[in-house]
Amino acid sequence: MHDIRVIRENPEAFDQGLARRGAAAGAAEILELDSRRRAVATRMQEAQGRRNEASKAIGQAMAKGETELADALKTEVAELKQALPGLEDEDRQLSADLAERLAALPNLPADDVPDGADESANVEQARWGDRRQFAFTPREHADIGPPLGMDFDTGAQISGARFTFLKGPMARLHRALGQFMLDMQVTQNGFTECAPPLLVRGEAAFGTGQLPKFADDLFQTTDGRWLIPTAEVSLTNAVQGAILDDNALPMRLTALTQCFRSEAGAAGRDTRGFIRQHQFEKVELVSIVRPEDSEAEHERMTAAAEGVLQALNLPYRRMLLCTGDMGFTARKTFDLEVWLPGQDAWREISSISDTGDFQARRMNARYRPAGDAGRNTAFVHTLNGSGLAVGRTLVAVLENYQQEDGSIDIPDALAPYMGGTTKLEAID
Repeated sequence: MHDIRVIRENPEAFDQGLARRGAAAGAAEILELDSRRRAVATRMQEAQGRRNEASKAIGQAMAKGETELADALKTEVAELKQALPGLEDEDRQLSADLAERLAALPNLPADDVPDGADESANVEQARWGDRRQFAFTPREHADIGPPLGMDFDTGAQISGARFTFLKGPMARLHRALGQFMLDMQVTQNGFTECAPPLLVRGEAAFGTGQLPKFADDLFQTTDGRWLIPTAEVSLTNAVQGAILDDNALPMRLTALTQCFRSEAGAAGRDTRGFIRQHQFEKVELVSIVRPEDSEAEHERMTAAAEGVLQALNLPYRRMLLCTGDMGFTARKTFDLEVWLPGQDAWREISSISDTGDFQARRMNARYRPAGDAGRNTAFVHTLNGSGLAVGRTLVAVLENYQQEDGSIDIPDALAPYMGGTTKLEAID
């Protein structure tokens, strides 16, 4: 959500920011709505004030015996009472129209975000790790996985396309990855482990920007709740409507949860394999910070996600997304792309975004800055990212640790989670 005062002060800069996101100019329409709303609000306040003033004057006129004046005042009060509901309705409608218009606009990009229409304009910032040189032609995970317990057919039979049934050691490796990531974020990076709800109210999905724009990407239950597409929704909304003390910040939360996405608009993309599923697990990272700390926290969160890839010895690169490839709520995003030798391609495995106060305004999440005697509040800044997507990490392990005989070596970092299993081999 955008600050209407900022738009009033510099509409040209606002429209320039929208243009960088590929959105049409909006300041003129917003300011016109805002002007109408403020005019109606002024008329309503003046009418309320005059009604109160005239009501008081009626008693004074009666006390003086000025019946003609008292009758005139009564008529005026009656007219004002009749007019006020209409003004109140108009004020509510204009306020709702303004809020709806503001809610539909994406966040403005940070100054150092590169301009561009799509992922081709993203900027590679760094690479880590050596890509393994294979003595054989590496295969994709969709070919490696089925003999090892990655059962696409059973998943599709039970639930349809984009569902997978993991069995035996494959299921254990998947669980081991999630537990390893969660433990690492808690013990090494200082995030607080949470077990949040997977079903949320519409207000929560609105607060983090999934609603109303991306309703088609979500699954909704019959009672009106929404299945989370990421634990970002539950974790970030932990501060919905709150006024936090300055000493409560930074707040760093993490959770390993199931996530659910309809993948609307993904027809024909990654239909084969485990990359793009309707149901998947992810370790989510969320930080709630003071505005002046958000840039440094963005770097810290990205390093926390990178640390998982480094511990698993998976080569990756860090990308700074351009304006046309960022998510709706982001003002700046880093993507981590892992190397998949079977696909001979870099694939996104984590996206870490700084949203500034965009989500906080939608959630009305504030804090009391130290030293202001507790009178003033300011919006917090929120950040979110994957630390990591478990299914895609499983894919990366299968492709990078594959052997010529079809088995998979288990990364050393996962040994404590695998009960002595050091290799995935074909199951009966």
